[in-house]
Amino acid sequence: MNLANRITLVRIFLVPVVTIFLLIKLDVEPLTIGSYSISYNQVFALLLFIIAASTDGLDGYIARKRKIVTNLGKLLDPLADKLLMAAVLIALVEMEKLGAWVAIIIISREWAVTGLRQVALLEGAVLAASKWGKWKTAVQITMIIVLLLNNFPFNFLDLRIDLIVVWASVLITVYSGVDYFVKNKNLIPVSD
Repeated sequence: MNLANRITLVRIFLVPVVTIFLLIKLDVEPLTIGSYSISYNQVFALLLFIIAASTDGLDGYIARKRKIVTNLGKLLDPLADKLLMAAVLIALVEMEKLGAWVAIIIISREWAVTGLRQVALLEGAVLAASKWGKWKTAVQITMIIVLLLNNFPFNFLDLRIDLIVVWASVLITVYSGVDYFVKNKNLIPVSD
């Protein structure tokens, strides 16, 4: 197994670790700065999430640079992304930091585009990530980081950046999903 695939596997193995840190309640006083408070387990989960999310670009870069792109990597990379994002979004819903409807929209879009990619593979085509898909990922990661930071440092300025990034994430998620289907409508069978 090559280095890029190992990095992808690390991202998959980090999914339950991040989720456990988000959902467990440690019997430890939270980290407090003035009126701001954050639990230590949330800080650990945030750091692990940032590490896991940053490996997404790293594994692809290494695979292309070293010319070690494999079918296993093509399968595992998007799977790792979806597992990480879905797990954290569901945990955020459980923590009451995110509305369930937001998680449903984001997760549904991911699986709908995955289904379209599967149809494309059956037709012998590969759907590359679009620029909107890349922006969508960046905005979703930003949203998760802001939510895990409890809107720090913007809460001191009374700015609801958390709401702004949630809405931006929903809008770009929907737009990028529609964009994939419109650009690849020829792959969708109208009738058998």
